[in-house]
Amino acid sequence: MAEIIQRDGTWAFDGTTVRITPGLHRSVPLFRQTYGEITVPLEAVAGVAFEPERKRGRLRMRLREGADPLLQATGGRLPDAADPYRLTVDIDRAGVAEYVAEEIRHALLLDQIPKEPTKGYLLPGPPVPVSVRSSDGTVSFDGTQVRIDWSDTSDRVKRATGPRIVNIADVVQIEWLPNSGYEDGFLRFVTRDTAFTKLPPEKDPYALDLWGSARRDLLTALVATAVTARLPHPSTRTGVDYADRPPRLTAAVPPPADHHDVLLRRLRELGELHRDGVLTDEEFAMTKAAVLRGF
Repeated sequence: MAEIIQRDGTWAFDGTTVRITPGLHRSVPLFRQTYGEITVPLEAVAGVAFEPERKRGRLRMRLREGADPLLQATGGRLPDAADPYRLTVDIDRAGVAEYVAEEIRHALLLDQIPKEPTKGYLLPGPPVPVSVRSSDGTVSFDGTQVRIDWSDTSDRVKRATGPRIVNIADVVQIEWLPNSGYEDGFLRFVTRDTAFTKLPPEKDPYALDLWGSARRDLLTALVATAVTARLPHPSTRTGVDYADRPPRLTAAVPPPADHHDVLLRRLRELGELHRDGVLTDEEFAMTKAAVLRGF
């Protein structure tokens, strides 16, 4: 057993799996503590390295493309400190960190683990049900349906439409961008009906606009990951470019056959909101133009 225990967390390697446990110290980001322990099978690992610095160093693990729904959902956009595959190491434990890294590298060579993208997820992602309260509302996922309950500060267009429920079978793609504290982020559930409609996140009833606490809004990645783990693996899509994460919507996602009916339905909904006084003339014109552009 190769193991290193630090305030930032613990890595333990038994020859077949790397068990990563986040530390309990207040310096450990809320996201890592909430995501919890991760068991990484050796076949999911692409490489590992220890990066020494003057006062402390870092252990970093690279996973094979397509192995982890978390990395697929977040597209490399997790802040460095929230990355569960990174461990801050005190400089006096550098030797132990090097030993752990060398043991994992040796096992990768011995088992001849390929570096190519995987054909399926090798990690399960967070368990369901999972629910996260963000600045724009509460998003929940029970394994079959996504539900969004808007907060009192959500855009009135969203509040007027009521809770949004999306079946997992209708989800085509997850789009996630973290709230950096300087720029807003969003979590969008792209469905077959909305794949060609791009409303701004603050008005899109299929998107959470992340503008509040960056620390708490980051937890929406839990829901994004849980949903991603239950979508078809990227390797099953035609024309997937693993270097472009998250996958782009291209011709690989054909427009629905009844997209004209979808357009009419969306316009009717907007018209009703306008007539009921929920949307001002300016909001109605802007939203209608965005819908028409999408089609």
